[in-house]
Amino acid sequence: QVQLVESGGGLVQAGGSLRLSCTSSGRTFNRYLMGWFRQAPGKEREFVATINWSSGSTYHADSVKGRFTISRELAKKTVYLQMNSLKPEDTAEYYCALDDLSTDRDYEYWGQGTQVTVSS
Repeated sequence: QVQLVESGGGLVQAGGSLRLSCTSSGRTFNRYLMGWFRQAPGKEREFVATINWSSGSTYHADSVKGRFTISRELAKKTVYLQMNSLKPEDTAEYYCALDDLSTDRDYEYWGQGTQVTVSS
C-alpha cells in the first residue's frame, strides 16, 4: 500500500504564501507522477499541478501558473507546492495524489488533504 501525508495548510491573508508538503511511504513505483488537486466547498475537484517523479518535469494549471510551483525532494520522497500571491479563491482542501504510470488508472492514491484558507 501507499500512504500519502500532506501538511502545511493553514490560514493566510491574501497576498501571502504557504508551502504544502506531501510525503509518500510504503510501496515504490518505477514511473509515476505526483500531483496536487484542490476542492472548494460546493465545487468539483480541480487539478493544480503535477510533477514527473523521475524527470522532474512539471505542469501547472493556468489558474495558478506564475503563483504556485510544484517541486520534489527525492531523498525525502516529498513533493511540495509553494503557493505565493494567494487569493481568496485559492481557499480549498488541497490533496496530493500519485499516478502510477504502469497502469491505465489515473491518480489511484490520495492523501487525506490539508485545508488552505485565504482571507481577504
